[in-house]
Amino acid sequence: MEEAVMAPDSLCNKRLIALFLLGYILLNNPLLSLFNQPGMVWGIPLFFGYIFGVWLLLIILILLAVASVPPSS
Repeated sequence: MEEAVMAPDSLCNKRLIALFLLGYILLNNPLLSLFNQPGMVWGIPLFFGYIFGVWLLLIILILLAVASVPPSS
């Protein structure tokens, strides 16, 4: 019996879809409303710090997901 080997493009697409869903969950109302408090972290309002922190995290994860795929010839 042969093992199914996933194509690199298919794996990258699945990772990007998973990152989209993660971003959707992190930037949607239930979690977003938890950080809508009148607090400050390092002089930045908690809400904006959360938004930009999640945004930065998603950009880094997308970079890692796309960079791990070898270029096709």
